[in-house]
Amino acid sequence: MLSILDKQILKKLSLEPKLTTSALATSLSTSQPVIWRRIKRLQSIGVIKGKRLLLNQELLGFGVKVFLGIKLATKSVISLDDFERAASAIPEVQSIEHVLGLYDYRLRVVARDIADFERVLRRRIMTLPGAGRVEANVLLSEEVLPGPI
Repeated sequence: MLSILDKQILKKLSLEPKLTTSALATSLSTSQPVIWRRIKRLQSIGVIKGKRLLLNQELLGFGVKVFLGIKLATKSVISLDDFERAASAIPEVQSIEHVLGLYDYRLRVVARDIADFERVLRRRIMTLPGAGRVEANVLLSEEVLPGPI
């Protein structure tokens, strides 16, 4: 169970991940050692999973982001594993989500432009083992929110 202080720490870190323990302590009116111990505890119990480097895809030349809904033509444990393994090997695939609903998988794909996306779709995505129906949704804009804490 998370305390109110734990939730305050997580909220502040989710908005500003580079905050020092000293700055957190000052903003939460507590001591730096208390904040440090709480963060270490949150890491040890798995609430804080680690630190990530977020790259600006557009500045790296990948200006197109597409969400793909993929319905498998056949479903078995082998085809799921084969699909996931093959999709993971495609560098343009940023995430693979096994979902319940109209589609079996949702993939987030980046491309340099629409022509590059078409190449990735035709040569890589459509040839994935078990791939059936594919629906593409091009991302127009995105706002990343910290989520509930």
